[in-house]
Amino acid sequence: MNVKIVNFLLGKMCYFLAGFMALPVMVAVFYNDQGLRTLFASLCLTIVVGFLFCRAGKFDPYHDFITNREGMATVTFTWILLAGLAAVPYVLYGVLDPFGAYFESMSGLTTTGATALTDIEALPKSILFWRSLTHWIGGLGIIVIFIALLPQISGGAQHLFYAETTGFTNDKLVPKMKNTALVLFYIYVILTLTETVLLVFCGLSPYDALTHSFSSIATGGFSCYNDSVAHFKNAPVEMIIAVFMVLSGANFSLYYAMMRTGIKTFWKDDEFRGYLLLTFGITFLIMADICLVQGMSPWEGFRYSFFQVASFISTTGFVSYNYDLWPSFAKLCLCILYFTGACVGSTAGGIKVSRFVVLFKTIRVEMKRVLHHNMLYKVEYNNGILPVFLVASISRFFVIYIACLIILSLAVAATGVSPLEAIFGVATCISSIGPGFGPVGAVGNFNHIPAAGKAALSVAMLLGRLELFTVLVLLRKEFWHKTRTW
Repeated sequence: MNVKIVNFLLGKMCYFLAGFMALPVMVAVFYNDQGLRTLFASLCLTIVVGFLFCRAGKFDPYHDFITNREGMATVTFTWILLAGLAAVPYVLYGVLDPFGAYFESMSGLTTTGATALTDIEALPKSILFWRSLTHWIGGLGIIVIFIALLPQISGGAQHLFYAETTGFTNDKLVPKMKNTALVLFYIYVILTLTETVLLVFCGLSPYDALTHSFSSIATGGFSCYNDSVAHFKNAPVEMIIAVFMVLSGANFSLYYAMMRTGIKTFWKDDEFRGYLLLTFGITFLIMADICLVQGMSPWEGFRYSFFQVASFISTTGFVSYNYDLWPSFAKLCLCILYFTGACVGSTAGGIKVSRFVVLFKTIRVEMKRVLHHNMLYKVEYNNGILPVFLVASISRFFVIYIACLIILSLAVAATGVSPLEAIFGVATCISSIGPGFGPVGAVGNFNHIPAAGKAALSVAMLLGRLELFTVLVLLRKEFWHKTRTW
């Protein structure tokens, strides 16, 4: 691996983050709040770190080429480094210790939405703006936005792109990788602006509308209020946010395809059909349960169940009602959504609906094979036949996912956290959902988790965001051999 290339790219990524960090500095100036000095100092530190990495690196676009190995190393170290720099404002302002601040920033960039803050509303507007902006930076992907906004980095941009994007297919929307990133970025911006305008129309201030749009389009879940979206007590606002959470959980490439072939593109996609059926199926199950057991009206039942299902399946983590008070059946339905996630190519976390679709089709094929040994069966997906190696890789992903969940749960439990809280905490972090149940539930937070536990949960968030293998491959000894080229 060429370390100088990685250092150079890390330096550029620091400059990239510094550019975004200038936005909350302007917000601090506008509101004349106490976050100005903190954010400006953080901005200067980020630039200095970027300068040092660029000095330690070297990249000649005419002679150097980014291989798969440099791509995976750059993506993983970018998330680790930028999470550290994004945490600086929390430390300098004195609201969190270094471990809590790193947990908060990693949660922001990975769009997990879990928080270590106990009183969110006590922070200046500029700090809260930065907190929500970290969602938006990480939602589409730091590297994807980097490729879209900055000049293409030789032919190696594809390795950076594929190392960060989710899913098991690597289809490009347009021939050039930079143009693919630009298309995704334009869709991302359009969704954000559209939701912001609608929320302002429904009565929110431009500040609240923009920060909550950052969080919902990025499927993050950070709010500027302790009681999340429930603070507004506004049904139209809840419905708009819920709809955009569902839209953000769809594969962004489908929006591009829709502009070319029409809205029928969505229903032709196996994953999107499964995604909608799961969303509304679970919504009506929970709605029926809370209406029958707790006596809610049908409208209230739908309002709260749809919002919370949209929040969980899109792995956003917004809360409009204390779901910890719901019956056990309703809470168990939400637990199912911990793992499904939304669609590949979206800003959501989780295992992804497409992998479950393929898994269920594989199981059906295997059941047929048991009855008819000599017949050949193939797994079909979106009117195509999946290669055997792809089906096998999806099965391996499930195994590794469960293994990481178990190992990290044991690590968190070893810090003194109760077993149930450790399992829910890791599950919500590796699936990028945010709130769990109990002390880390709808009205709770992760502040009481020990420093070592927060570190383990930060690892879970990174693994979940980069879908395991991009991070785990760094543990292979041959990855670091200088003589190997990938």
